[in-house]
Formats: sequence, C-alpha cells, structure tokens
Amino acid sequence: MISVVIPTLNEAASIAGTIRAIRAALPTAEIIVADGGSTDATLETAASAEALVISASRGRGPQQAAGAAAARGDLLLFLHADTLLPPEAGAVLARAFAQPAVRLGTFRLAFDRAGPFLRTCAWLTRFDSVFTRFGDQAIVVRRDFYAELGGFPPWPLFEDVELLRRARRITRVWSFPACVTTSARRFRSRGPLRQQWLNGRLLLRFLSGTPPHVLAAEYRASASVAATRATSRKDAALSA
Repeated sequence: MISVVIPTLNEAASIAGTIRAIRAALPTAEIIVADGGSTDATLETAASAEALVISASRGRGPQQAAGAAAARGDLLLFLHADTLLPPEAGAVLARAFAQPAVRLGTFRLAFDRAGPFLRTCAWLTRFDSVFTRFGDQAIVVRRDFYAELGGFPPWPLFEDVELLRRARRITRVWSFPACVTTSARRFRSRGPLRQQWLNGRLLLRFLSGTPPHVLAAEYRASASVAATRATSRKDAALSA
C-alpha cells in the first residue's frame, strides 16, 4: 500500500488536480493532505476529493512528518501540492520497489511551462547530488527506512535536502524513470535566472550552517517582494 502525503497551505487552485492525478496513477493509494493553516478552500476541496485531511504546524517539515505519522502505507510518497504524478507512476514504483535494494528514490522533474533554461534544470534531476535532488521531485521511501532516517526534521525549508543527505550516508538515492510535472509559478514570478540564483544562494548558505528558520524567513520576504512587483507590472499593463 502506498500513502501519498501532500503538505498544503492555500493550495485551493491546484489541490483538486493533484489528487485527480494521484487517483489516476495510484487508484488504491491512501491520500493524506497535511495542512498548515490554509485560509482558502484547500481543506474543503481536498475533503470533497475524499482525501484524509489533517492539521499540522506550518512548514513542510512538520506537515510532512504529521502526514507520515498518520499514514498506513508500506511506501510513503511525499508530493508537493502543485506537482502531478505521471500516469505510469504505479508501474514504475512497483518495478523499482520489487528490488529489496531500493529503499528511497525520487522521480525526475518536468515543469508545466519550461523554456531552455528550465528544461536544462529539469534534465539534471536524473543525477543524484545535493544540488539536483529535492522534494518537488516527489520523494518515495519505504516506511521502515523513513523511520530509520528519523523522518523529516521539523524545518520550514530544506527538510527534503536533510532527509536525502541522511539517506545517502546509508544507501543509494534512486532515480525513477518517469517525470513528475511541477508548477513553474515561482520561476514565472521572479524570472528563471533570478529564482534559480535565489535557490542556489539559500542552499549554499544552508550547507554552510545557516539555520533553516532564518533562510525560510528571508525566502518568504523575497516572495512577498516578488508578488508585489508582479502585481505592479500587471496593474501597469492593464492601465496602459
């Protein structure tokens, strides 16, 4: 049995499509939406789609940990709310986890709207490194190995990087031969180069020892500035 854990925060616009894609790819999967305090229709939409909805402390780390604690599956699949599983996910995971050596892996990545730069970034996700594997690729892990790793740390940022770092000390992080499709909304908001520069800079600071909570606060602040700029550009275009 596969349990799919989706951390959410105001994802009403995407959660229904995400759950539909899960149902199509993994018809018998348990779907758990771990919400961090949404104020839109995320909870109602997820419940209407017959997902189990639970509340958790805000932050992807705490939310995913809460979802894993509520899950009953032998395999845990952690999926971002704006990311779609491929139709062949069930067959791909069945083949992979039929091998006892496979304990944890990720899908490869595709963006829903990608130019040459984002296509290159997505192509690199088939290779395993701290710079090319993240939670937006959907981490899939055997339940007992997840417990052995200590689960996700209670961090608001880079909890995925830490879990994968712990895994690499013990086993190979496999790359499943199929792509999840994730939203390029942040790249559209800031611009691909600017967003990737921000991602890389924050990751390097994390690897150098800056606490994740400090980096998360900076990321939220930069996201607010980007949203304000985008609104200003839209208003200017409408009034032109």
